[in-house]
Amino acid sequence: MFYQKKNTNRYHNYILVSEKDSSIKQIHFSRKKAIIIASLSVLVLSFSIFISANFLTKFLYKSKIASLRSNYSHLTSTISELESQLNDLSGGMEVLESKDQAIRIYAGLPQIDKDIRRLGVGGTVIGNSNYKDIPNNILQKISEIEMDVNSMSRKIKLELNSYTKLYDLVKDHSDNLNNIPSILPIHQGYVNSTFGYREDPFDGKVRFHYGLDFAVNIGTKIYAPADGKVKFAGREGGFGKVLKIDHGNGYRTLYAHLSNINIKVGTDVKRGDLIAESGNSGRASGPHLHYEVHRYGAPQNPMDYFFSGHLK
Repeated sequence: MFYQKKNTNRYHNYILVSEKDSSIKQIHFSRKKAIIIASLSVLVLSFSIFISANFLTKFLYKSKIASLRSNYSHLTSTISELESQLNDLSGGMEVLESKDQAIRIYAGLPQIDKDIRRLGVGGTVIGNSNYKDIPNNILQKISEIEMDVNSMSRKIKLELNSYTKLYDLVKDHSDNLNNIPSILPIHQGYVNSTFGYREDPFDGKVRFHYGLDFAVNIGTKIYAPADGKVKFAGREGGFGKVLKIDHGNGYRTLYAHLSNINIKVGTDVKRGDLIAESGNSGRASGPHLHYEVHRYGAPQNPMDYFFSGHLK
């Protein structure tokens, strides 16, 4: 227990009474000394508070920095993963667009304009996102991803609309689809000369090539790409042995430089039927199959008609 006793001689007397054994101790010192002790006590207390506050501030700051670094690392990792997924989607969309173009040819529909296909339809509106405490480079990445997602959304809507129209058309005209040359006429080999202008292998002059040349061994089996009727089977100038099939709806196919023709004029064929064997007859620089597709007399690029592999 503590008591203060007044003193008129500029001294302060303090009496300490123990609660255990009731002993009494008396302390006295001058007013000046009391002021000094009180000032030192205040100074020590203030310093202690300052040190504690400084330590607490540093601790909280380090915790905040650690949290921001962790969030930043997680955010960059998430952005990288999203970019990878968008690249995969973009590749898948290119495949869908290619198939859509092929099916439109197959179904006799006009192609979608390139600008419309690039822009798509509809889409989401990108708002002004209020991101806080995120570096500018991350904000830029987020903005790019938002734009890519928006573009992908529009393209997907365009493809959905297109496939809906294609489905309705195919459903209404399914009987005619068997007559469109839509598979490869061979099971092996590779294209060594494409549709379009090329240098003639014999005289070096540039001429238009109206079909595809498949490099294959002599005797390679050739199959009908669609239902139809044989219109010509025999020799024809530089083409050597030639086979021509009328598939109806304006479609005709031609097979040249053959070694053997397995069917006769007037024979009805089904898609996938064996019709001939490749060779080196006529004006040929080596064993190969020359293949042409015509629509109402106009030569078509056969590459636009390969939709489902080589057989049924």
